[in-house]
Amino acid sequence: MTEFNTPGTLSPVLSDIWDKERSWTLDVYRDNGGYQAIQKAWDMSHEEGAITNIIKESGLRGRGGAGFPTGLKWSFLPAPDGGPRYLVVNADESEPGTCKDIPVLMANPHLLLEGMMICMIAIGGHHGFIYLRGEVVHVYRRLLAAVREAREAGLLGTGLGPNGDFDLDITVHAGAGAYICGEETALLDSLEGLRGQPRLKPPFPAVEGLYARPTVVNNVESIASVPGIINHGPNWFKKMGEDTKNSSGHGLFSLSGHVKNPGQYEAPFGITMRELLEMAGGIRDGHELKFYAVGGSSAPLCTPDHLDVPLGYEEVAESGSMLATRAIQVFDETVSVVRVVSRWTDFYQHESCGKCTPCREGTYWMRQIMHRFEEGRGRDTDIDLLYEIAGNIFGRSFCALGDAAATPVRSAIELFRPEFEQCLTTPVTEQFPIEKSALFSEVGVQ
Repeated sequence: MTEFNTPGTLSPVLSDIWDKERSWTLDVYRDNGGYQAIQKAWDMSHEEGAITNIIKESGLRGRGGAGFPTGLKWSFLPAPDGGPRYLVVNADESEPGTCKDIPVLMANPHLLLEGMMICMIAIGGHHGFIYLRGEVVHVYRRLLAAVREAREAGLLGTGLGPNGDFDLDITVHAGAGAYICGEETALLDSLEGLRGQPRLKPPFPAVEGLYARPTVVNNVESIASVPGIINHGPNWFKKMGEDTKNSSGHGLFSLSGHVKNPGQYEAPFGITMRELLEMAGGIRDGHELKFYAVGGSSAPLCTPDHLDVPLGYEEVAESGSMLATRAIQVFDETVSVVRVVSRWTDFYQHESCGKCTPCREGTYWMRQIMHRFEEGRGRDTDIDLLYEIAGNIFGRSFCALGDAAATPVRSAIELFRPEFEQCLTTPVTEQFPIEKSALFSEVGVQ
């Protein structure tokens, strides 16, 4: 087992070679230890369940937002029946502020491919799919090039493994730009050529997924974390995040907004927002933190009172928010909460697939009311009406998109009700001039 030391504040694992020249190529990946984990996986492949048990022991949880134990998800697949079993990687990163998976794919796509190969060996699958957000054509091309490199190097294809009897193949699929396809069952429908709409569960994808066959659906970061665990062992992984209740390992924290140095910060779980802000250079000069979204636009808002909460799944949940995708959007005092939530509501209303009434109708009416607030035309009853509509969506929609739309609305009203009250008579643009919150102007950074 590999020796390990107590991790520091940052833990560059997924991002370890991002600063290398042409880090996305096979040669550079191999020069930095790439594709060693797959060899270990082949050595373990003769022992049924060995790889899955290591992932279980590591405590790796899904990095797509839900935080479900990854190894446990793999073990849900029924016993082999001679038919195909699939791995699907969800790279449909479309939620506002979420931007961790695309950098991984751009800077080091082979890390994901190696993780996929290991997962397919573990579940007995032979074909993996990467479902990519369709707008990012440059990432699509990079993934295609990486798959081609792996195939030419003999890492993908037929006659693989110690006995030469295992086939592995990976298909990269570009979606058509629908946020709903980030929901795992809608993603599967889209892969099958159908309209992307969520399926009724059960049956769950582990039993009837892609083409009605057992399927594992995991996030990019989840699968990309697998090679490190195989290389260094579960104890190495668990050492990171050991101060949290149940959030092992490292994760990418994406800081955007009113910080001096926005970007990706890879750190062990349990780091605090205060520490991340310090590493990001703090709030821009002359301003102070007003609120931030720790889990992206679909999570309850956080205030400066939450700065010292350890960033772990349970810890953030106990504080009243959700860690989710760690898409941390930071806003200073020049920003209107109403305007921010209104833009998010526009997004969710536009991206609602229309399958269920609470989400289809609820997001539409929330959007109308939010626009009234923005324009300073809110009615006396609108705040309570908006809160009620959001409550009628939450927990009642067919999939989690409804919850995602309702959560920031209710959170904003609970934390910043006086700001909504001001919007009954005064437009947002008068209260919070947009030019004061802008980070960039024609002459440079403000």
